[in-house]
Amino acid sequence: MFVAPDPGRLRLRTAARAVIGVGAAVALAEGCGLSLTASITGGLAALLALFTVTDPTVRRQAVTTALLPAAGFPVLALATALHGVTPLRDAAFVLVVFCGVYARRWGPRGHALGIFAFMNFFITQFLHALPDQLPELYAAVGLALAASAAVRFLLWPIERRTPPPAAPAPLPGHGLARHTTRQAFQATAACAVALTVGQVLSEDRWYWAVGTAWWIFVNTASRGETLVRGFRRVLGTVVGVAAGVLIAIPLDGAPVPTALLVAVCVFGIFYTAAVSYSWMILAVTLMAGLLYGLLGVLDPGLLVLRLEETAVGAVCAALAVVLVLPVTTHATNDAWIQRALHCVHAATAQATARLAGSPTADPAPHAAELETLLARVRMALAPLVHPLSPFRARKARAGQVIALLDDCAREVRGLVAVAADPDAGHDARLAAACWRVEAAVQALTAGERELEEPAAAGATASPAAATGPALAHLQGLERALAELATPLGSDPKAPFVISA
Repeated sequence: MFVAPDPGRLRLRTAARAVIGVGAAVALAEGCGLSLTASITGGLAALLALFTVTDPTVRRQAVTTALLPAAGFPVLALATALHGVTPLRDAAFVLVVFCGVYARRWGPRGHALGIFAFMNFFITQFLHALPDQLPELYAAVGLALAASAAVRFLLWPIERRTPPPAAPAPLPGHGLARHTTRQAFQATAACAVALTVGQVLSEDRWYWAVGTAWWIFVNTASRGETLVRGFRRVLGTVVGVAAGVLIAIPLDGAPVPTALLVAVCVFGIFYTAAVSYSWMILAVTLMAGLLYGLLGVLDPGLLVLRLEETAVGAVCAALAVVLVLPVTTHATNDAWIQRALHCVHAATAQATARLAGSPTADPAPHAAELETLLARVRMALAPLVHPLSPFRARKARAGQVIALLDDCAREVRGLVAVAADPDAGHDARLAAACWRVEAAVQALTAGERELEEPAAAGATASPAAATGPALAHLQGLERALAELATPLGSDPKAPFVISA
């Protein structure tokens, strides 16, 4: 968590930029004489704009940012108008949940707009905003989006120099088989139950249960991923509540130190999000406590209630993924692994063609896609390799799959580097080795867990055949693919045996 790689200091720079963007939004709202409620709304809107907009190009990011008011302003008006009408407010919130999750089928833009719409309803409940405050809330959100956009696209345009890696396309499906459709029903059911149980605990702070259930479903695709995310959210909240008791309560809303610590929390949210969900939630929980201090309502009982509501939301999310249109962890894992293997073959074929002299062959995009797919595979396999997982055989298999896929990625990177060398020559044995890699991938992805003889022979080729860096990388791929046949082809429930 503390020494996770940060190529190009991208996480560090993004986190620092977020602090500047959120700070600029709050300063602008305060400078315009808006209320504390409006300033907090603006700061949270800026944080969401910087955090959720993840389109693959700067132009698309700018368009999505410009569209955020179209998703947020109607919801903001609806939430304030229904503030005192509990049944209609609850029904509207559940509808916003469904629409927000369903919108994820339209890629990063739908994902960002859905989150922004949901969070505008949530923020209204958090701040107990009333209809007569709507004009200044609109002004605060508009100023915040302008300030954060200026920081992101003009002052510090990180993505112009370091384009973000493209997210892998979602798994295919139609109707209820489509992941976004299933998840929309799951999240709606979880949030509806969380809302009901949360109101039993507190008529004023029930929204934390709904928020917990909602965020657990963000960036998850299977039952196991959702359960692990719920556990990590509760863990982060527990530690965050303890930090709130030690830090936020003694501050008692003192403006300057509270503002500085909120800035630290914003930095922590962005810096840890990619490597540790628990640490990110710790920062979110502490920031919420500090904001409660500014509003003058913070006490130990409120923090304990926050933890209880979080537990309710996590349990509701867990029940929903188990009972409502469940997607098994195994099915999701297998789909992502197969996509990674096909990408290995595509990168290998393009690199071999490049070495053969093809001017149009380019393995680099496939190698970059492989990195993003492997990140998705690690996320999918995270439930199986979690320290608390009771399935020892599955944990061992998942660990071996991750290690071997990492070996494949390392060999692909080396092969792409060789292919990029204009002086690299072509060896007739490269075509044969590439064919063996293709055969191995086909065997692994077609359900045939035994490799054909040419691939097996390539995996045990004599040292004399491995002349040249390209051949060495291809043979490394063959060996890794041959070894993958054991964990991918065995019964998940059977005892794990390491092959010789």
